[in-house]
Amino acid sequence: MPDTIDWEAAINTRRSVRSYEPRPVEAKTMSDLREFAQSGMQIPFEHSVKVRFFKAPPGSRLYALKMAPPDNVAFMAKTDVKSISAAGFVGEMVILYATALGLATCWYGHYSMAELERLLPHLGEAAAQPQPKWGYGSGVVPGERAICISPVGYWEKGGIRLADRLTGAFISYKRKPVGELLEGGVKEEDLPREIAYAIDLARKAPSAANSQHWRFTVSPDFKTVTIAMPAGYRHLKWEHPDVDIGICACHFWLGLGLQNVGCRVSPGEEEGRAVWRFEL
Repeated sequence: MPDTIDWEAAINTRRSVRSYEPRPVEAKTMSDLREFAQSGMQIPFEHSVKVRFFKAPPGSRLYALKMAPPDNVAFMAKTDVKSISAAGFVGEMVILYATALGLATCWYGHYSMAELERLLPHLGEAAAQPQPKWGYGSGVVPGERAICISPVGYWEKGGIRLADRLTGAFISYKRKPVGELLEGGVKEEDLPREIAYAIDLARKAPSAANSQHWRFTVSPDFKTVTIAMPAGYRHLKWEHPDVDIGICACHFWLGLGLQNVGCRVSPGEEEGRAVWRFEL
């Protein structure tokens, strides 16, 4: 992983921001972010996720009830479970790098499909077919879609809504204790320091409505860690909880790297959900 970024600080300071200044990102900062996304990222598994930056004009209603800032990014992937979760992993690398550059972001899976297609043509022949109003929908469809998008800009502190202030103060920062997230019989007090550190960073990942639906299974010999949501889990409003699992896996991998622990990362699918396997 790039060693010039304080990844732990980025994880600890990143917040979902919903109100932005209407000015574009400074040219040097955007150039650095683009370079990282296009050639600087080191992803520990094969994937086909694409990162595409695009502009939104003043007044664009790309996001539900929110005005889009000038700069935005889309994470494009196929729509099978494994690819959707990989979009979460790759996208979070970009999100955290943007955070380290002093930029604000927010994961959005619900966006105006018509507006995104106008700003970032990507549907190809599928553009002639009826499309969902918000997001690309759910289920496997041909080709690639924007699994999620994010604003990239500067936080407008004076413009934040009361509801978002309350959310940030009482929900966004709270995290479930590690003991509630462990499965398979291994206790928190038995975890090696390096694994405990990586899980602590992983549990700080963002998730839809702060659901924190990831679970960690650690083998008795501490050589294998898997991350997945409970089999059969469904979120009431969010169609792609596997994106959140990919984000969580990204944090865990970064945590291992910060402890100089090498591993083999294998994203897969079991029982209709993404399962990330880390072999230490």
